[in-house]
Amino acid sequence: MKNILIPTDFSSNAWNAVKYAQRLYQSTPCNFYLLHVSDYATLTLETTYTSSTGQNFTEQLLQPSKAELKNLLQKVEAINNNQRHRFYSIHEEGVFINAIKKHILENRIDLIVMGTKGASGFREHIIGSNTGDVITKIQCNTLIIPKGVEFNEPKEIAFPTDYNIFYSHQILDALTELLQLSKGNLRVMNVSKMNRSLTNPQETNRNYLSDYLQETFAANSSFHTITNKSVKPAIQCFVESRDIDMIIMVAKNLNFLQQVLFDSIVEKISFHTTVPFYVLHQ
Repeated sequence: MKNILIPTDFSSNAWNAVKYAQRLYQSTPCNFYLLHVSDYATLTLETTYTSSTGQNFTEQLLQPSKAELKNLLQKVEAINNNQRHRFYSIHEEGVFINAIKKHILENRIDLIVMGTKGASGFREHIIGSNTGDVITKIQCNTLIIPKGVEFNEPKEIAFPTDYNIFYSHQILDALTELLQLSKGNLRVMNVSKMNRSLTNPQETNRNYLSDYLQETFAANSSFHTITNKSVKPAIQCFVESRDIDMIIMVAKNLNFLQQVLFDSIVEKISFHTTVPFYVLHQ
């Protein structure tokens, strides 16, 4: 049974993440946990205050979000006809990232699925603060669904890497699961400067990954090197030319990840807002 946590703020983007996760894991037995976190900062009165009816005022403030969460669960259950899927709602008070950590442990979460708002400004960050915090501070695989992206079976999956990390069993297992789910193709891509060879550690890591894929997905994997381009334009070109349906990256390679996901210029880089990102931890 796979345990999937879906944080929700009741927006259309969060709902889109729910639908995407349902479709992607339609053949997998899953427990889906719909989590809404009411931040303490939004509660304008302390819990010691009570209303004229004697009811805790904080509880009154939380009632609308609890009602929305109940409605969301009912909405999901009404459209769910998959006997393999079970849905649960969780309402939490406190700091968002702490609530995520708590429920990852309590419910043995395997994957977080989050929707993003996309970009509306010239230099607006593509990845919002909550999503960025989850990627960098939570040791759990995270699937990011951009605003408005509908489910499309990931037949072409890009795996950008600079070969500076060792591909652990956790990483390889996640790749294997996704390829088995979608029956898709994994396209490993590396961005290299002209006339620059891989270092010995990079070569070792590449060979290890290549050996694994040759043994398990020889007909469904390939390696590609793009030269004389910076990372983001290279990925952009690769995504467009290959009709990529999903991008997988490893969180441990944080410097490489930050080049791709953070501080992006929206005008020039658009794949962030059109292709789901699957960030792996090890």
